[in-house]
Amino acid sequence: MFSGRLCVLSDGEWREVFDAFQHDAWRFEAQPTYTMPRETENVARFLRGEDKPADHNAKWHTRVRAYREAGKKIGRVRIVRQPLTDYQRYQFAWGVPGNMAAGEDIRILDVTHDDFGLPVAGQDWWMFDESTVVHLNFRPDGTQIGREMHKGDVEEFRSWKRAALAAAIPFAEYMKERG
Repeated sequence: MFSGRLCVLSDGEWREVFDAFQHDAWRFEAQPTYTMPRETENVARFLRGEDKPADHNAKWHTRVRAYREAGKKIGRVRIVRQPLTDYQRYQFAWGVPGNMAAGEDIRILDVTHDDFGLPVAGQDWWMFDESTVVHLNFRPDGTQIGREMHKGDVEEFRSWKRAALAAAIPFAEYMKERG
């Protein structure tokens, strides 16, 4: 699906790549579920109908606010299919509103009936400053198993980003349409 070579990134290298962006960080988010140890208890709380903790996702919000205060943009397009997974419902109720309040631009692209020519079969990636792409690799259960720097031409990713942004709708509009 993707052309070009890949270079595996350690956790430290990944953080350096992420924090080095100068203007724009953008994510293509295609997993139906993310199984992240730090979220396990919060997902369970959500599914039990409990209240969201006051400090939910506070570290990410601090990072996003710092990027925005430095004049940087950060956003994503979240790929979904109907029906939404429990994880997507959790994110839409507990995660996305706080991320947006911190300054992240989040849009939704429903590919239930049309893939819009995008590679929506479970490959996530970040693009930084329209020039650096990092693949996020996951097991089928949504557990992240690594990150790889794309070492080839990124024009294909720029094209997919443009297509995703053109077809996606802002999160608030998506939620309004869902009623």
